[in-house]
Amino acid sequence: MGKAKLPWIAFFSQTGAEIADLSEHLGRWPSRIITNKRPEDLRTIDPRIIENGYIEVSNKPTEQELEEILQYYKEPVITLHGWLRVMPPDLCAKYSIFNGHPGLIIDYPELKGKDPQVRTWKGIQEGKYETAGAVIHRVTEGVDEGKVLLFERFNTFSVESLDDLFRTLRDRSLYMWCNLLKGLVTNG
Repeated sequence: MGKAKLPWIAFFSQTGAEIADLSEHLGRWPSRIITNKRPEDLRTIDPRIIENGYIEVSNKPTEQELEEILQYYKEPVITLHGWLRVMPPDLCAKYSIFNGHPGLIIDYPELKGKDPQVRTWKGIQEGKYETAGAVIHRVTEGVDEGKVLLFERFNTFSVESLDDLFRTLRDRSLYMWCNLLKGLVTNG
């Protein structure tokens, strides 16, 4: 008999497409998908997320609001996929929380924070970055400050456009997420 899968809670603030793609690759949807309320003109939620259900929290949820949801899950694995909010320090200490970041912050710490893809693309055009990549790190109270657990690095000579960079970073992130979550939230 295989090891039981842990509850998986996934957070997003943008489209949720990464969660949907990851779920399809893993053959499992999260136990709960959470997003924050944002103006409709700022995003379109992936239809696969809508079909599989999600709950909304306030735009800037409090620790209490998040804890009211998380308290029902024993030892959940919590993943952040474009979650544009800082997790409260007490929740970071209490739960296993992981964030995917599409910037190679192990080599370029200046790529911490929002929209590193655009800054990476600008750096590629300026000849500043010969490599690019993505990381998965533990979540701490500081923005993108937690221990990097996995990273994918690639040469930028083949990156032809910002869209190409987004696609490559997405594919590398998906690969890392699958490696991290297999065995934790699936039976395989």
